Amino acid sequence: MRRLIYGMNVSLDGYIAAPGDDLGWSVPSEELFRFWSDLLAETGVSLYGRKLWRTMSSHWPTADRQPGATPADIEYARRWRAMSKVVFSSTVDEVDWNTRLVRGDAVAEIARLKAEDGGPMVIGGATLAGAAVRAGLVDEYLLATAPVLVGGGTPFFTALDDRVELELLETRPFPGGVLLTRYGTRR
Repeated sequence: MRRLIYGMNVSLDGYIAAPGDDLGWSVPSEELFRFWSDLLAETGVSLYGRKLWRTMSSHWPTADRQPGATPADIEYARRWRAMSKVVFSSTVDEVDWNTRLVRGDAVAEIARLKAEDGGPMVIGGATLAGAAVRAGLVDEYLLATAPVLVGGGTPFFTALDDRVELELLETRPFPGGVLLTRYGTRR
């Protein structure tokens, strides 16, 4: 059975995007970017909601061929293109780069994928992840908390039906005052 990990950069006040989908505050340091890239290399399947898919697919397919691309950008872009991805959306028309589109019941498909053997799955996008959290499918939470208050936007956690008990698994500081916290779900 696969583990399901929900992880993203988050503001201190709990948002993954500021108003207007502004992500400018969340640009990672080289060390944090390496952490996310290494996680990507270990990931068996990456799960995306519509908005995060559009953000990622507008940049990473060609990021390694852009002027000024760093070795880290090149490595991440190649890893991203090669890995298996699933996009959950009723409005996206087509996907590419080793990606499959699912229009049906996201929770049922995530549960089915989780029951398979393989590397961990990483889920991104607050709405999609919120559905997985409410269904009790998320095993681990990774929050790279930036020392910034954005005052609103897209929250990391959506409203829950029940309390979810967690245990602290790791804390790790990164440059710029970012603190990574990793929590596991108590079952």
